[in-house]
Parts: sequence; structure tokens; C-alpha cells
Amino acid sequence: MSLQETYTLVNGVKIPKVGFGTWQTPDGDVAETAVLQALEAGYRHIDTAQGYHNEESVGRGIKKSGIPREEIFITTKLWNGYHTYEACKKTFYESLEKLQTDYVDLFLIHWPNPIAFRDHWEEANAETWRAMEELYEEGKIKAIGVSNFMVRHLIALEKTAKIAPMVNQIKLTIGQTQDELVAYCQQEQILLEAYSPLGTGKIFEVPEMKDMAEKYHKSIAQVALRWSLQHDFLPLPKSVTKERIIENTDIFDFEIDEKDMIFLDSLKDVAGVQSNPDETDF
Repeated sequence: MSLQETYTLVNGVKIPKVGFGTWQTPDGDVAETAVLQALEAGYRHIDTAQGYHNEESVGRGIKKSGIPREEIFITTKLWNGYHTYEACKKTFYESLEKLQTDYVDLFLIHWPNPIAFRDHWEEANAETWRAMEELYEEGKIKAIGVSNFMVRHLIALEKTAKIAPMVNQIKLTIGQTQDELVAYCQQEQILLEAYSPLGTGKIFEVPEMKDMAEKYHKSIAQVALRWSLQHDFLPLPKSVTKERIIENTDIFDFEIDEKDMIFLDSLKDVAGVQSNPDETDF
């Protein structure tokens, strides 16, 4: 197995099993260099978002790599102020320009219930999704999905959607397994992407993780990412350090045994929790 291993989405699109995350990666040289180093390390799946304010730098890093566009899977996400039919389309094309591409592989609604649409979030999501379905049908997006959607948000979307979401990107890490939501998504054939698979660094402070890393002769990060893969999640590790970027790719030559998986699953809230998307202030 390698970074070129893929999951297959419900529409037949193949998506690399590990993605390179760029959340909190500063715009400019830092993001551009990190993306370039990730591609040099073997990543072929880059995850960004309008809300990260680094799409232009991500686009430059991809372009500078010299790797053919069709060999790279690019994800971006719709930011919270654009949950209308017209605004979604307009800002999507702005993202294409920033990323220097004429299509994206995956486009997600970033949050289900932004504060600006709180009194009519369900209607706003339906309108937004209709725009995304059209962009999908026009070939501008290869797959469409959501992020931070709980079961209630998915059920609401399904009332009007012609095309079901193919991906849900949520916080999944050791200690934060979101069992009910995971079960629902897997039943509906919605692939789960795991953002913050290293608990935004909190995982490194968990004593049990240090023991587990020693047992498998791997780093804590490698154990956490392997755990994610063994749950059939798609982890999106993020780093701006070349050594760590490379280290996070070395997760295909070992397996966590069943007893240890059960133990890791039993660790609760050790690396942060998913915030309630109905209570965010943005």
C-alpha cells in the first residue's frame, strides 16, 4: 500500500486514501512550500478551503510541482457567507481561478449552519446544494460532499437533494470517534474524511499513545493515522515541517492489532471534540 492507494466514492471517482491538509497553514510561501513538499513526498490529494485563505498559495504549490493536474486530487470548500445559489457559483469560480485549475475533484459545504443563515439554514443548504449539483453535472466538480454535518443536517439535505453527498469531512481522531454519525454515513455510503487526525497536536500528549508508538516502533502520528485508515476513514494530516510531512506518509507497512484498536477506541475525548455546528459563531 502507498499514498497512491484509493477509496472509490459512490459515483466511481477514486480518491487517495490519505490527503494533505492545509487548515491553519499561513497563506504565502509557507503554504506553497508545504504543498510542494507534500507532493514531492508522494501525496496526490491536497485539501484546502475558501475559509483557509490559502487557495492561491496551494494552487502555486501544485503548479510548481510540475505534476500533471489529472494526477492530483484537489478538494476545496464553500465558506459560510455564500450559502445561496448565486453566491455559491460565483465564489466557486473564484476558487478555480485561485487554484489555477478548470475543475476541482471534490467540493464541500464547509459548515451546515453558519450564523448568517441560522434562521433558515435548511433552505440555504438546499439552494447551495442545487448549485453544486449543477456544477457537478457540468463536470466542474468530480464529486460533491459536506463537512461538519451531523445526522440531522444530512437528513435535512436529503429532502431536496437529487444527488446524495459522497463525502462528509468531520473531526475524527483517537478519543473522538462520533460513532452514531460514522455508522449513519457508512450505511449511506458517504466516505468519512478525518480532519485533525492528530487532534491539532493534542494526541502527542496522550501517555497511552506514547506506549503504543513504542510497541509498534512508529511515531505517535503514524499510529494515529494508521488507526484512522483501519476504520476506513480518510485522514488529512497537516504539517509545515518537511520531516513530519514525510514521516506521515510511512503508515502502510504495519497494522494495529484488534485488541489495540479496541483499546484506542476506548480513549474518550483525549484529543479534542467536534464542536456543535449549530452553535458556532461564524
